[in-house]
Amino acid sequence: MISHPSRHCTVELQALPSRIGQVRRIVSAHLRYWHLDTLIDRASLGVTELLTNVHQHAQPDKSCTVELQLLLDRLTVSVHDRDPRLPVAEDMVAIAPLATEGRGLAMVAAMSESWGARPDGEQGKVVWFTLPTANGPVTAPKRIRRPADLDQPVRRFTVVEPLFDGDRPSVHTPARSAVLG
Repeated sequence: MISHPSRHCTVELQALPSRIGQVRRIVSAHLRYWHLDTLIDRASLGVTELLTNVHQHAQPDKSCTVELQLLLDRLTVSVHDRDPRLPVAEDMVAIAPLATEGRGLAMVAAMSESWGARPDGEQGKVVWFTLPTANGPVTAPKRIRRPADLDQPVRRFTVVEPLFDGDRPSVHTPARSAVLG
């Protein structure tokens, strides 16, 4: 049970790789303090992806603010930066199966209840995601920012052919996710 109807935390930083780990620890500590331990993994993953995007893409600088806001049954994590360009979720079909980048916003969409991006006046933009505080399962994202010309559904998984070991076909084991929910 949440005894305070609203809780808030703000961290200002330069989105550098060494600082991203520190912000993850701050997020984890606040969620433990708020008794929301079940959200730590998903919130840490989401904030890592958003800060990595700031580090890789934001112009003119890497200054940003991470904000956690807990309102009753919803945690909102947002990252404000000074680059006015809104992010675009990559078309998962167009990404090579072994590519090491381009999946960050798709991961945020998959593990959150909702997410989005909005201009922040002349101050840049805000990219955010929400997580329900209840212990129930995470529902499908309700709002995904994609280019308007992308009317096809996004394929989320790559088909992999089974491997054979000599004459014996491989045993198919169901995949398991490390992300709770």
